[in-house]
Amino acid sequence: MRKINKVILHCTATPEGRHTTVEDVRRWHVDGRGWSDIGYHYLVYLDGSVVKGRPVERSGAHVKGLNKNSIGIAYVGGIDCVNFKPLDTRTEKQKSSLYELIMNLMKDYPDATLHGHNEFAAKACPSFDVAVEYEDVICFFDRQ
Repeated sequence: MRKINKVILHCTATPEGRHTTVEDVRRWHVDGRGWSDIGYHYLVYLDGSVVKGRPVERSGAHVKGLNKNSIGIAYVGGIDCVNFKPLDTRTEKQKSSLYELIMNLMKDYPDATLHGHNEFAAKACPSFDVAVEYEDVICFFDRQ
C-alpha cells in the first residue's frame, strides 16, 4: 500500500449545476490528456454521491510532483455558469459528503494533511479556501 501523507481537494472546473460523471472526467483525462485513467481517486457528484475514480492503491494524476503519496478528491463544479470564473459551487449535499469522506480518509491515513490544489499550483481550484472551510478537521487531526 502507498504511504499517504496528503489529501488534496479539487473541483472539476465545470459550471455550477452541470451534472458531470466519473466517466466524463475519465474521458477528459484519458482521451484529452493521454493519462492511463482518471486522475482523481474520488469524485463527489452534485447530489452528494461519492464515486470512486482511480483506485487508491495507485498513484493519482492530480497534482504535479505530489501524486505518489496523496489522494485526490474532486467535487463536480467550481465555475460560475454566467461568467465562467472560479466559484465555490458546492451543494449542501456535496459539502456534507466531502466532510464525511475527508474525516474517513484522515482517520484511515493518520499521517496525512489536508490541502487544496491551489496550495501547490497557480490555480483557483478547488474554488474555496480549504484551510478555512475545514479548520476544525485540520485542528482535530493535528491534536491526535
